[in-house]
Amino acid sequence: MLITTNAIVLSKLRYKDNDLIVKCYTQQLGLVSFLLRGVLKSKKGNNKVAYFQLLSQLQIVLIQKNSRSLQAIKEAKPNFIYNSLHTHVLKSAIVMFLAEVLSSTLQEEEPNETLYSYLESTLLWLDSQAEYSNFHLLFLLKLTKYLGFYPEISHVDFPLFNLYEGRFEQKASNKYSISGENLTLLKTLLGTTFDALPDIKINAKQRQAFLSMMLLYYELHLGSFKVPKSLQVFNQVFS
Repeated sequence: MLITTNAIVLSKLRYKDNDLIVKCYTQQLGLVSFLLRGVLKSKKGNNKVAYFQLLSQLQIVLIQKNSRSLQAIKEAKPNFIYNSLHTHVLKSAIVMFLAEVLSSTLQEEEPNETLYSYLESTLLWLDSQAEYSNFHLLFLLKLTKYLGFYPEISHVDFPLFNLYEGRFEQKASNKYSISGENLTLLKTLLGTTFDALPDIKINAKQRQAFLSMMLLYYELHLGSFKVPKSLQVFNQVFS
């Protein structure tokens, strides 16, 4: 069956001498993995290696066969061509980090139009911005809405937030209750849009502390989540 769908590249892995295994989050089918045969030696055709950079947005025609785990791509072309995501050093670091996070969190082989739209629009926003040092923090926080563990905010005025329970509380009920700067920033980001991000001023130490907290939040709510291997390099880039 031929299916045309938009897709976002999450990972790619060299296979044998000339093949690539590419994992994409697609608009029509959710998570799909592809085997691109001979793509590393071919100078012709639509399956150009440059198309499959991390978090690239493509339109693909795939040959779906339910009997196999790795699907085939008949045609591929860019849906959007980024201006800076793959060429700017700092933005490229964000791309590498977020691609690893998304590869670990997006496991559903079924479509989710609102999630796909969120990924599509936020990546285009990042591509167009000159001030983006806190982008990944708000991106991860808002992503939890689509993954099913967005903070419950009915008692946002309470003095603690329980990472394990995903809610604000008056008194600490376990070791995962947070306060201080992380709590203040969490409350700020919960009421912030991407366009308002430049107004939030925090230093590198605060940024790293909040990111560590968010990654723990993901670990507590997603059993399969693994802290990205690129985290250390990512923190060094933004220190």
